[in-house]
Amino acid sequence: MTTKAKLLAVSLDCQEPKTLAEFYHAITGWEITYAEDEYAAVSDGTTSIYFGRIAEREPVAWPSPNKQFHFDFRVPDVERAAEEYVALGATRPEFQPGVTEEGTRWIVLQDPAGHAFCVCPEPS
Repeated sequence: MTTKAKLLAVSLDCQEPKTLAEFYHAITGWEITYAEDEYAAVSDGTTSIYFGRIAEREPVAWPSPNKQFHFDFRVPDVERAAEEYVALGATRPEFQPGVTEEGTRWIVLQDPAGHAFCVCPEPS
C-alpha cells in the first residue's frame, strides 16, 4: 500500500511575495502568516499558499500551453467576485472558456503576478 500524503502547502514563484500574500488574503480570508520581501504565506490553519521571490519570473500568457497550474475557488456570485478581485489587482483575460451564450460557468482571472485562477459557482 502506498503511503498517503496530506497537502501541506502550494508554493508560487513571484516577483513580490508580500503583494501576492495580501491579494490571496483578501480573496480567501486566510491569515497572512509570514510576510517578508523574499517570502510570504497565507494559511487557513491547515493548508498554506507560500510565495517565494524569483526576481526574473515572467507571467505566462493566458491561454498558453506554458501554464503549469491554476487554482479553482468557489464563490457565491461568480460575476461579483470577479469584479471585486479585479479591483484588488487581478486581471480578466479576454479568452473565457467558461463564459458562453448559455451563461457563466466559471471565470478565468490572473492574480497580480499573472498566475491563472478560476472563480466557480457554489454547488447547486
